[in-house]
Amino acid sequence: MNKTVVIDIVGLSKSVIGEHTPFIQKYIAERNIATIEPMLPAVTTSVQSAYLTGKFPTDNGIVGNGWYDRTDCEVKFWKQSNKLVEGEKIWDKAKKEDPSFTSAMMFWWYNMYSSADYSVTPRPNYLADGRKMPDCYSHPAELRDTLQDKLGQFPLFQFWGPGANIKSTQWIADSAMMTDDLHNPTLTLIYLPHLDYCLQKFGPDLPVISKELNEIDRVVEQLVTFYEKKGAKIILLSEYGISPVNNPIHLNRLLRQHGLLAIREERGLELLDPGTSKAFVVADHQIAHVYINDPSVTEQVKALLKTVQGIELILGKEQQAKYHINHERSGDLVLMADAQSWFTYYFWLDDAKAPDYARCVDIHKKPGYDPVEMFMSSKLRAGYKLLRKKAGFRYVMDVIPLDATLIKGSHGRVGVEEQYKPVLITDGKTHGNIIATDVFNIIWHYLKG
Repeated sequence: MNKTVVIDIVGLSKSVIGEHTPFIQKYIAERNIATIEPMLPAVTTSVQSAYLTGKFPTDNGIVGNGWYDRTDCEVKFWKQSNKLVEGEKIWDKAKKEDPSFTSAMMFWWYNMYSSADYSVTPRPNYLADGRKMPDCYSHPAELRDTLQDKLGQFPLFQFWGPGANIKSTQWIADSAMMTDDLHNPTLTLIYLPHLDYCLQKFGPDLPVISKELNEIDRVVEQLVTFYEKKGAKIILLSEYGISPVNNPIHLNRLLRQHGLLAIREERGLELLDPGTSKAFVVADHQIAHVYINDPSVTEQVKALLKTVQGIELILGKEQQAKYHINHERSGDLVLMADAQSWFTYYFWLDDAKAPDYARCVDIHKKPGYDPVEMFMSSKLRAGYKLLRKKAGFRYVMDVIPLDATLIKGSHGRVGVEEQYKPVLITDGKTHGNIIATDVFNIIWHYLKG
């Protein structure tokens, strides 16, 4: 099979390709660019899973970056096990045809316990004293040690949160090239998250994000130059484009005000209790799953949602089938925001009673996605917390604001404008409309030649 590399440039769309991305612009001029019709939901884990299985969420089970587990009554976001993705992955199909085929998953999601030959993913160490230490997980385990010996510790705090910057993306690119030199995999999948940060913070405002565009352009140039010298076939793509938004919608607050949400108060702070709630919302960018534990309130919930400005679609299970998102993990209702809106997970009515994790970067405890984690409420407060850390004292990095209006860009919906659709950049002509599941076949065609 042909040596192939797929470089996922998160957030790349025609809206941001131009004078600030000179390499990508020149590269496209000599090749072909197509747009990919956004799927529902157009979020990281769902789209990546569609690309790698050729199946929509209905069949692969990845209905979002997180969902409600109805058995243990917990909302789970950003899980890592590849066993969650149902269906045959592209590397498994390739291995059946060619036993010498090998693959490397460099930071694509659902990375752990896959059947890929080499893989690396973020994985902090949680120490007994409460500290969270930057680190990563790899298969085989010694690959982690080799990479960190050469490249330094994986910069976890630059991968997500208010400190997110090009350092993490550069580390990922360097680790992919080093893994290639060490093992020469047939298929390499590389995840470059850099544009996700600035585009969600500021929207596609090119003068404001020009520095970030220049930075990702240089990393892409490094990778393309490296893999061209290796004789690899190269695919550049993105999972979604990010479009401007200005209307955060707090659906859990609405359900709470109508007696449908169960709240527990502990140490003077409030926690959402999904297992005893009559209905609650798991928010994920411009998509939200509504889980209804008490069927008798279903019509009440629907009626409430119809009053909310900014909701474009309300999908029951039957309607979900038309969008290929119906699955046992999907909500009883799935909501899609309009072009200007997105959904928060916020459920408290008084910021003084917000849970302790609300002001922290804590992607696993929050019962929904929180892009406001990219902002910092006070650099002075953060500096004080870091001094406590260096002095060996216990500390909580509670420096995240609770102002959802800070967010200026989002994604997740279908029906977006052409300029905000994800892109596919290939050597050969790509004809017709491209949908997410077509990407599987395009990668396969590259491998087979």
